[in-house]
Amino acid sequence: MSDQIVRETAEKIFNEHSNFVYRTAFFLTKSSELADDITQETFIQVFRKFNTYNSSKPLKPWIYKIAVNITRNMIRKQKWLKFFGEIPEIRSAEFIENYILKSEEEHELWRAVNNLNLKGKEVIILHFYSGLTLNEISVCLGIPIGTCKSRLNSALNTLRKSIPNNNFEFLLKGGNLCEASKL
Repeated sequence: MSDQIVRETAEKIFNEHSNFVYRTAFFLTKSSELADDITQETFIQVFRKFNTYNSSKPLKPWIYKIAVNITRNMIRKQKWLKFFGEIPEIRSAEFIENYILKSEEEHELWRAVNNLNLKGKEVIILHFYSGLTLNEISVCLGIPIGTCKSRLNSALNTLRKSIPNNNFEFLLKGGNLCEASKL
């Protein structure tokens, strides 16, 4: 009987969070295949380590922390594969951008986000695309809230500089940073 409860809990957790984990991994890796692998690995770890989860804290940041750590590890592995001459099949950024972003302004913004360093890109994607609060991001990334705010501010300043004609403020106010989260 308790096995049934565990299974139902696991299914509920997976159904509620798998889409967001997949999208976050997809945005960070630009590969649907890697995003699938990361999503599977994330939930394997979540269910293995569920007994270590502190139920007095929200579940979402804990899951995202696991997902981000697994994504970082996968990205590191991909770099090693490229270093040794084995380049995995990854769809081109052009295809992903065209699929996710529809207008020219959104395309420009997405390209600028992809050019950010990994730390800035993580905060931007988790905040604007995945909808996490800064507190949840700080827990997820295992960094102080001040560092999280600093990374967000730095990434936003970099985006402002990289997008000409002050289009960044227009895009930000228009909510286009969040358009990709509607997939």
